[in-house]
Amino acid sequence: MNETRRSVSLNPATVKTRRCVSFCDTLGAVPTPDPGRRSERARKAILDATLALLHESGYPDLTVEKIAARAGVGKQTIYRWWSGRGAVVLDALVEEIGEAGPPALPDTGDLEADLRLVVRAIVAELADPRLSVTTRALTIETLSSETFATTMRDRLLRPQLDTIKDRLRGRVREDVDLDQAVELLIGPMYHRWMMRTGPLTEAYADGIVDLALAALRPR
Repeated sequence: MNETRRSVSLNPATVKTRRCVSFCDTLGAVPTPDPGRRSERARKAILDATLALLHESGYPDLTVEKIAARAGVGKQTIYRWWSGRGAVVLDALVEEIGEAGPPALPDTGDLEADLRLVVRAIVAELADPRLSVTTRALTIETLSSETFATTMRDRLLRPQLDTIKDRLRGRVREDVDLDQAVELLIGPMYHRWMMRTGPLTEAYADGIVDLALAALRPR
């Protein structure tokens, strides 16, 4: 008996060989790189590089090109996320201290003692060149750009000042402008630091608190 063989036409373009199936399946299993994760790694590298360069050579020597080279990214990546070196420094500092808000002021029940602790801590930071290098960089940018100054105040400075203001509320004369009261405590330190008019010491910090409270306390 003769078998009738049916001829089947196969289109090579639609046929997968066993090897092709195995290769294609394996290829399909390769995870697609997560652009979000890659971007976060690049962002972290940029912020770390910024702080490292800032501590090594100071703000005048800091450039976007040097940050990019240290972070291993193109400078266009930095400009895609930040307007310039000052904005990168601000983000790096915020990242370093965290955006959870300012630490709570000590509350021992003694306003003078609590303010002494806070003002001493600020003076100690300003007196340490390594700790104050980011503050000096931000100050330079603040004096150069009103837009940057607004951003810096809102993100970094205002929360700290508001915390001190809340502590003073109800504990100083009713006619006192609380914003001015806070500046009476904080302003002298920054003036001495910026103008280098004298040493930043604990005795100086305590003197600021004594003079401020003498003017602010209810008569």
